[in-house]
Amino acid sequence: MGKLFVLALLAATSLVVAAPAGAKPRGINGKIVTNSDNLVTGTEQVYTVDPDGTDETLVADNAEVGQWSPDGAWIQLFTDAGERSFNVDTGESRDLGLPDAHYPGLLLFCGVWSPDGARLACEGFGLDDPGRTGVYTVRASDGGDLQQLTSEPSGDDAPADYSPNGKELLITKLSFDPFNYGLYTVRTDGTGLRRILPDGMDFRFGSGSWSPQGNEIVFSSHYPNGDNHSSIWVVHTDGTGLRQLPIAGPCGGLNADPSTIGCFNPIWSPDGKNRHARPRRRSCFDSDLRRESSCPRSGRTFGGSERERRDSNPRPPA
Repeated sequence: MGKLFVLALLAATSLVVAAPAGAKPRGINGKIVTNSDNLVTGTEQVYTVDPDGTDETLVADNAEVGQWSPDGAWIQLFTDAGERSFNVDTGESRDLGLPDAHYPGLLLFCGVWSPDGARLACEGFGLDDPGRTGVYTVRASDGGDLQQLTSEPSGDDAPADYSPNGKELLITKLSFDPFNYGLYTVRTDGTGLRRILPDGMDFRFGSGSWSPQGNEIVFSSHYPNGDNHSSIWVVHTDGTGLRQLPIAGPCGGLNADPSTIGCFNPIWSPDGKNRHARPRRRSCFDSDLRRESSCPRSGRTFGGSERERRDSNPRPPA
């Protein structure tokens, strides 16, 4: 089902920042959507739940989830049977002909909505032609009008978020030959590719959220290296102003230190007043965020799928 950007926000930290006068929420219906690992059946499940933890509702079994649509009505579901847009309120489902039926020889995993809800950004893999591996966008209504933005024949490019005006995308670029791993912005016509983090900075694959003002990006990083839990960072969209947020918890610190935790997949609130991050306790996960034997093996755990944890943070060869 591909690497996905699981946007469940089950715990939050906040920092007050200036919000633009006309900031427009992306559309909020009061629900959180999350992947849940069912440790009894071994499947991943998609649930919606109210912010206070009530009204937990199973949406799909053996599935992963992308983002909410800007109007708060649709979510992207990734299942063994393919990708579809699902209306949580009405139960309507739209088959987009993805990941491979619509475009033979190309696998597309499209989970990132444009601000106007008209398009989806996709992580693409060329099955016969490596040059087709890269970031794409498609029409959200039917999966049509395929547009390729980047090409990465020896690796994997993945979208994380649209800019508020819909003119740029935040993406991860990963290449193995030669090795390169970076966080970039690119225009939606494929021009203007720009790296925004220093070379060698170890951030979480596919993570990053654009501020509503459009001037900053928040992301998580294993700083200074993979021996440390992830912490939350902010950078200006031109690559300046890189700084770590002093979030209590504490976020970051050595993996070997039981008093520290990892915080990852931060997301700006629609009005720009808060950032949310998901903390993860060390007791159940090792440095690669794999489940340790000390974790309970029954019930469900919220806040990210096993696939997403396994696929995160590719490392350069030792």
